[in-house]
Parts: sequence; structure tokens; C-alpha cells
Amino acid sequence: MVSQPVQQPGAGLDALFKARSIAVVGASDDQTKIGGRPVWFLRKYGYQGAVYPVNPKGGTIQGLPAYARIDDLPSAPDMAILAVPAEHAVQAMQQCADKGVRAVIVLSSGFAESGEEGAARQAELVRIARAHTMRLLGPNCLGVVSVADGVVGSFTIVLEQSMPPAGNVGIVSQSGNIGSFVMQNIARRGLGVSRFIATGNEADVDVADGIAALADDEATQVILCCMETCRDAGRLTWALDRARHNRKPVVVIKIGSTESGQAAAASHTGALAGADNVIDAVFRRYGALRVHSIEELLEIGHSVSLLGTSRLPQGPRVTLVAASGGFGIMMADATTRAGLILPELSVETKARIQAVLPLAGTNNPVDASAQMSSRPDILHGILSALVEEPRTDATLLFLSLSLYNSRLRGVYMEALAKVRASRPDRLLAIISAGPADAVAEINALGIPVFASIDSAAKGLASLVALGQLTALDAAPAYDGPRMPLDAAAFGNEVVAKRVLAHAGVSVLQEAIVRSADEAAEQAVQLGLPVVLKIVSPDIAHKTEVGGVLLNLETAQAVQQAYEQIMANVARKVPHARIEGVLVTPMAKGGVELIMGISRDPVFGPVVMVGMGGIHAEVLKDIAVQVAPVSQDDALRMIRSLRMFPILDGARGQPKADIQAAAQTLVRLSEFACRHAANVAEIDMNPVLVRPLGQGVVVLDALMVPVNEFALTPGAH
Repeated sequence: MVSQPVQQPGAGLDALFKARSIAVVGASDDQTKIGGRPVWFLRKYGYQGAVYPVNPKGGTIQGLPAYARIDDLPSAPDMAILAVPAEHAVQAMQQCADKGVRAVIVLSSGFAESGEEGAARQAELVRIARAHTMRLLGPNCLGVVSVADGVVGSFTIVLEQSMPPAGNVGIVSQSGNIGSFVMQNIARRGLGVSRFIATGNEADVDVADGIAALADDEATQVILCCMETCRDAGRLTWALDRARHNRKPVVVIKIGSTESGQAAAASHTGALAGADNVIDAVFRRYGALRVHSIEELLEIGHSVSLLGTSRLPQGPRVTLVAASGGFGIMMADATTRAGLILPELSVETKARIQAVLPLAGTNNPVDASAQMSSRPDILHGILSALVEEPRTDATLLFLSLSLYNSRLRGVYMEALAKVRASRPDRLLAIISAGPADAVAEINALGIPVFASIDSAAKGLASLVALGQLTALDAAPAYDGPRMPLDAAAFGNEVVAKRVLAHAGVSVLQEAIVRSADEAAEQAVQLGLPVVLKIVSPDIAHKTEVGGVLLNLETAQAVQQAYEQIMANVARKVPHARIEGVLVTPMAKGGVELIMGISRDPVFGPVVMVGMGGIHAEVLKDIAVQVAPVSQDDALRMIRSLRMFPILDGARGQPKADIQAAAQTLVRLSEFACRHAANVAEIDMNPVLVRPLGQGVVVLDALMVPVNEFALTPGAH
């Protein structure tokens, strides 16, 4: 697991989720007001602990004795809900601290989201909380709901009609409205909720706290997270790793991008490894599945709630079955587009299918014809054969509108129940548009139901991804030395390559020259053909200014190339400082990659690999991961590239030395961690990956120090 933050995420949240007594400060008799709703909900849903309404008028509130001041409470409540105007919140917070309250929810707005005065109030709330070891949720939040315990510290309208049923789905959201919408729709799908927490301004309790608390919660089996931003990388990754360690799948919808992007990036790497790519990589590394819509979040959360972690598919192989060849083809198209694989059925499976239905088509997808609906034993026989097929990870059955027919519904329900009873460990999923009560009956068997062919294909692909993520090893951590680089290391390409070579990165022999004759002499010594490249701290992208000429085969060609490069640069960037021209052997025979490091403002050094050369930014076929990466991480990154087949010997080409490429990526990532204090970006482009067994060599490199993105005119 990752190293533990100073304050462990999730600590102290029992006082919110399992509060044995609750004070509502600013309580009201009016159930429509922010101070009236928590009292109403607590009474409406049978909270068993003590409820203390606090209002300067005293008397009674919603049938309960009210207290004029927090000091007047008969005992210190575990939790206090502040529903008072922002200008009174600090005083109420201090009174809670003096009374010994363990956790406070500030529902009110008017804090950091509203300007400097509000930010000062929020800072004072935090100071009081930290001084008294209290947890503070909010301000400007929708609070908590703990269904099993009847705890409600919220004013959400979702609870006006009913409390969600108790269940195993936990919800963590920065946005109260989005989180409430998810809670309501989970309940509408017939699932139960364990805990809900909306973190608002996150002055103290944040999304990481919520994830970590639910990861250790016995009532929660799957965590749905609605996230806008991450403020503390260490806390988030620790919480995600905690959830994976406890086998609690985390499904995240992340909206927007990190607060500070990389618009000022000086290199190809910085431009390509954007903030959204980085958060994707963080989720993958720590076993969380990112989705991109509320509908997907609900559908995957629903499926995982039914399946648990033991039945998540560990591979992409799917067997398909339908009563129509046409629907089978549509299923095959959709699942293939989603990245799933349709394996050929084994001889034994085909024989078992034909034994119960001789006329059935036994390719994958299986065309079982309308006969599969005639008797439960026929459908049971077909499904049993498919779920037990050794070459599959999941089976998908298309039922169209058949469940609306009562006779057919009886056939399907009997067959499905028998299959689940005989093979509870295997994943079987259904495509059906309803009716709702039939879908609920199938769900009760532990079988997920998708409403359409496309949603089923995407849903299964997501379940496969989640199954593979939960099986990954713990993320590597860098525990080596950390030291700044000398400023001279950022001088030019030659210096950058020397520094990287010292870190174990392979580079070519080369020389800097300052005349055409010297260039020709060095070219002969190094071995023709050669490449000439301008050397200037003011020119990052040499090809764009005519500063690179390739495949120079004679001394005369080298001399002419030197003069041409100097003329090109003088014309296009006349004020650039010129340190000379680099002469290096012309490397041939391999595939070009780009590798690099950028600096994410939240997650720190990020390593990137993609297809290289001049096409890096055009193709944008890249993979990123936070540094450091292991050899296995690096191999997964390289294999995830869309153009990986080129490296893998497509069309009879020699296989590239992928292991050597991965090792270079590992060394680069470790270098970035070691020098994170002052290395902002590293751009190695191209990196020539030679045929298997011949290694890799870095042909060009750029290193950018922290706070020096804007070099000089002409640098971009």
C-alpha cells in the first residue's frame, strides 16, 4: 500500500455515520427550512439516538425540547449540524468545540466559495476543528445519510418521500445535488444504500475521507464517487489503495479537470500529458474505474453491487446467445466495438448445446432460435453449457421483450434460477427492456440486466476493466534519494542526454562543432551517414526552424548541411543563442517512440510514452502514469498504445525490443522522482526502439527546469 498520510483519511467519520446523539443548531419548526429538515428527517425515519434542537428561543421544536444554547445540552452530542447563517457559524463552531462535540456538519453557504471574507470564516472553522480534534464536514455541503443507523445530517429533498432501502452501495460526492441524484436513482433501481456523504467545500473532510471510511465500513461493498477535483494526491491515492486492499470496488465519475492544467508546457510531453489523462492514470493505478456519465455510474454500480468482487470477469472473453441470428449479430458487433473478445466454443460445449437443441447454431454468438423459450430445461441446458465453457469469462443472453409474456417469463425465470443455483461463481448477464418487476426478479438472483445491446456491451467491458484493475498489484512507491539537479544540466540537448545517460538511458556518441569543416571531420570519425542538429537553449523544437538535417552520407554533404542549418536558424530565430551544431550518427532500423516526464500540479511527476518522431502531437497515441512505474506498468503502458502492433511485428516486420523500451521508461520515471524538486519536464523524442535484443537509443532530449516553461521567443 502507499505510504500513509499524516492524518489518515477516514479517521473520525464514525461520529458522522454512526452518531449516537445529534444536535441541530439553528433548528426550526418549519420543515421546509434548512434547520427544520434534519430534525424532521431524524424523527420521520426513526433515529434511535438523542436529538437536541438548538434555537435561541428555546421551547419545543417539532415536538422535541429545544435548547437556547449549545452549552445547555445535557451531554456532548457525537455530531452537531450547523444550519445557521455564515456570520454566526464560527461562534457556533467554537461552542461545539467547548462542549466536546466530535464532528460538525456545516450546511450553510457563504464561505470560501463566496470571496475573501467567507474564506476567512472557513479558515477559522478549520482552525477550531483542528485545535479540538474535531472533524468538520462542509461548509456549503449536503451532509450525510447513514441508512442502516437512521442518521440524517442533511436537508436533501431526496428524503422527503422515503429513505432509500438499506444496502451495500456507498456514495461519496463533492457535489450535493449529483450525489443526491445518484442516491435517489440507486433506490429506484431496487438497490440499497449504506452511507451517503457530500463534502461541499472540503475545508476538512474530503472525498478521500469518504472513500477511506467506506472502504473500512462493514455495510459497504461498492463505492460510487462523484468527484470534481483533487486537492491532495497523497490522501486520495491512500484512500483508493485502501479500498482496493479491502476489495471494495470504487467507480468514479470525474467531471472537469485538475485545477491547474499544463497550458504553459514547453515540450511535447507537457502538451500531451494533460491533467485529465493524469487523473485517468491515477484511477487505473489504484484500482478505481472511471466512468463518464451518471447513467454509466449507476449501471456499473448496480452490476457490481449484485456481483460482488468474486464474480467480476477477469478477462474480455464473452459468449453470446439469442433467439435470433440477427440480434446475435448485433450483439457481436457491439461487444467487439467495446473491446471484448468472442471466443470459439469448445467441441464439448457445442456438443452439449446440440444435445438439448439439435437445430441450434453453435458458433459464438449462439443462435438458439425460438425453441430456447419452449421449455425451461432447454434454456437451462444451453446456458449451463455456455457459463461452463472454459474459454469464456462472461455469458450474455438477449431476451428482447420476452419478459412481457407471462408464459415465456416463467420459462426464463425457472431456467435462470437453476443456472445461478448450479454455477453461482460464473457471470451471467441479461439484455432486456423490462418490465421493471421482471428485471427486479432477475436482479434478485444476482444477475445484472442491461436495457440495450450497446449498454450491455459497454457495461461488460467496464466490468472487465474493473475486474482487471482489482487484480493489479499494489502501485510502486519511490523510496530512493531525492536531490536537485545542477542548473548546468538544463543547458542543451547534449547536456540533457549526458545526464540521462548517467541515469542508465542509452544515447549515441556525438560531438558539438562550430564550423562546417569541423562538422565534416567529426562525421567521418563517428561514421557516416550522420545527422546535424542545431544546439541552442532558445530552440526547443529544432525541426520547426529548419535546425535538423538527416542522413548525410558524405563529408561534402555535411559541410553544406552545416551552412544550411545556420542560415535557416538565422532567418527564423535571429536572436537565438547558438552554441554550435551537433553531429551524431544516423540511427536506422527501428520504431520511433516519444518518452517523457511532465509535472502535474497535484500528482507530481508523470511519465508518458507514445508514438514518436514528428507525429507525436498529430497521432496523440499516448499512455501516461504517475511516476515511478514498474517494469510491468511500463509494459502495460506500451501495449495500450493503439499502434502497438507496429512494435509487435505487424505485417511481418521484426518485433521491437519492448522490454528494453519498458526498462528505459522505468529509469526515466525514477530519474523524475529523484529530481522532482527542479525538473519540470523531460522530452525524449524520438526514442528509437530497435529489433528484439538490440535495445533502444534516445536520439533527442529536452529537459526543462521548474518555473522556466517560457524560455525565450522561438522556444515553442
